[in-house]
Amino acid sequence: MTYLYLAIAILAEVTATSALKASEEFTKLMPSIVVIVGYAIAFYFMTLVLRVMPVGVTYAIWSGLGIVLVTIAGIVLYDQMPDLPAVLGMVLIVAGVVVMHVFSKTI
Repeated sequence: MTYLYLAIAILAEVTATSALKASEEFTKLMPSIVVIVGYAIAFYFMTLVLRVMPVGVTYAIWSGLGIVLVTIAGIVLYDQMPDLPAVLGMVLIVAGVVVMHVFSKTI
C-alpha cells in the first residue's frame, strides 16, 4: 500500500502544481480549488507513506517523479518545451532516484 499511497500523493501534487498556472495567481476559482484540494490530498497521502518509508527516500521519489510529470504536464497543457540541458538534468534526477531505490538499504 505504501507505493500506492506515494503514487496518489505524487499524482495529486502534480495535478495541483499544474493547476497553479491556470489559477492565475488564485484569481480563477476552479483551478484554485484544484490547487488547494490537490495539495491537501498530496500531503495527507505523503504522511501515510512516511509511516513506513524514510523521509529522504520518500522525498527523493516524490520530487524526482514530480519534476518529470510536471514537465510533461507543462508540455501538454502549456506548450512549454524543455531544452536539452533541462531534459539531461531530469534524466540525472531520475537516475539518482533509481540508484537510491536499487542500491540503498534504507528503503
